Amino acid sequence: MIACPACDALLVDRDVAMGDTASCPRCGTVIEAPRPLAMTRIIMLALAALILMIAAVFFPFLELGAAGMVRRSSLLDTVMAFATGLTAPLTIAMAALIVILPVTRFLALLYVLGPMAFGWRPARHAASAFRLAEALRPWAMAEVFIVGVAVALVKVAGLAHVSLGPAFWAFVALVIVTVLKDNFMSRVTVWKTLDARRTS
Repeated sequence: MIACPACDALLVDRDVAMGDTASCPRCGTVIEAPRPLAMTRIIMLALAALILMIAAVFFPFLELGAAGMVRRSSLLDTVMAFATGLTAPLTIAMAALIVILPVTRFLALLYVLGPMAFGWRPARHAASAFRLAEALRPWAMAEVFIVGVAVALVKVAGLAHVSLGPAFWAFVALVIVTVLKDNFMSRVTVWKTLDARRTS
């Protein structure tokens, strides 16, 4: 039996052919949608997300100009500047939610799907790694960070000249890549593949 992730309806597990879609009859949520080369695409997107995350952390994020003074700042500079004092817990939480947890999730997906994409047996503790990746999914908040930055820029734009750096656009691309990756991934199919490869 499989529980629908949206309405908790219990459904009878069945094999779904490649390219077909199995949906919940009660709420219509897609339960399983295996696609050709899906694992390879997810791996490529996860690698692209890791590269974009490196660019987003170390490249200049914003450039502020006011009264003849110009200040460039990267995300790493911001974290380091507020990493002491009363703001340290908030800064650590921000760094974890928008950098550390997403990177951990990308690495876990690469660890789980990499061997299976080549037709090999799953890596050791692959099931635990995939369970961790799924548990971190609601807490990886790069997209929330981008929305917050966009709102803040609207308010700051009236006080100073604001230029968006390459790290900002890297973050935007990262959010798009993450959405595409999650759309490609059929979690039920991954679990079934893990079980099948471990017993074969």
